[in-house]
Amino acid sequence: MSEAAGKPFVSEARVRVRYAETDQMGVVYHANYLVWFEVGRVEFIRNMGMDYRTMEQEDGIGIAVVDVSARYKSPARYDDELVIETRLLAARGAVVKFGYRIVRAADHTLLCEGETVHVVVGRDMKKHLLPEKYAKRFAAVLIR
Repeated sequence: MSEAAGKPFVSEARVRVRYAETDQMGVVYHANYLVWFEVGRVEFIRNMGMDYRTMEQEDGIGIAVVDVSARYKSPARYDDELVIETRLLAARGAVVKFGYRIVRAADHTLLCEGETVHVVVGRDMKKHLLPEKYAKRFAAVLIR
């Protein structure tokens, strides 16, 4: 999970484009990339040995999306296999930021890249500091 040989930790998840995710032109509808960002984020946390369910149920926290950006580079189409690369860009106090790259597996074409910014919240939806056990794990894989 930490940097090995100077390379930061990058989690990869794979999805295959379903027909329902495309528009009349056969191109993936833009909002689906935000769903895939979430797929990547959940896998990133899982690959670190943690999970959302524990965060929510046992620790009483969530990470609410407060900002998202996406830059579309090339279209994905029905049945393309996609690789979602997820990195942790920042984790300080109550703020966590992830970065994403979505590429077509067959030819490694960059399709979309983006970021999400999250605020750690309690069950009351009020801002909380990231619990120490998560802060330590995130600090170990943070891209510097």
